[in-house]
Amino acid sequence: MMDAMAISLLDRTIYSYSDVDRLVGLHGGTARRWLDGYTRAGKFYEPILRESASGSEAVTWGEMVEARLLAEFRNRDVTVQKLRPAIEQLREQFGRYPLALARPFLDVEGRELVQIVQERVGLERSLQLVVVRNGQSMLSAATKRFSGAVQYIDGAAGSIQPDPRTPFVAMDPSRTFGQPAVRNVRTEVLAGDYKAGSSREELADLYELTPDQVDEALRFELIVGSDRAA
Repeated sequence: MMDAMAISLLDRTIYSYSDVDRLVGLHGGTARRWLDGYTRAGKFYEPILRESASGSEAVTWGEMVEARLLAEFRNRDVTVQKLRPAIEQLREQFGRYPLALARPFLDVEGRELVQIVQERVGLERSLQLVVVRNGQSMLSAATKRFSGAVQYIDGAAGSIQPDPRTPFVAMDPSRTFGQPAVRNVRTEVLAGDYKAGSSREELADLYELTPDQVDEALRFELIVGSDRAA
């Protein structure tokens, strides 16, 4: 059973929609559509990651984590909107943030429940969170990448790597207001100092980081950041 503190952590409101788009690497407006729905050709499409549209401009840590998982599927040919029926049923099985919890992915019985839900709603294989190999429920490639980036606390996501190319960089809702950081130093601060003329060696000494940690922070902001804006 999840600790009350872990549940409170997932409910912590610290982001905007634009934060989610930028930090998860989504096209502008995607987070709003996933979390508050959208209208197209006169038809309203319900949100994927909330039970219903709330009109709120604020995003919780749990919603950010779930958006990070959905982003693993964003380049596939099948729209992630088709995940909504499965996520609705997973919410009934696991609680408000089913994709931000360890149990659906790291627990054998949890993975089996996910598989049952996927079969029940007829989820296409390219969007499946769990697949069956040799008679056993296993994480799909996209879910495995996501799960490998998460550190769980009391069964809920406590921190996450925003990008696999920079493993030293983490987002933690209890530190630096959930913004990307290396050992509690925001990557944007390091990048700002670097642009102002500080060398990587000076930054490492000033913030008590290793040169490799400084390099990753700069890579995240200056290279990965430009990829996300593209």
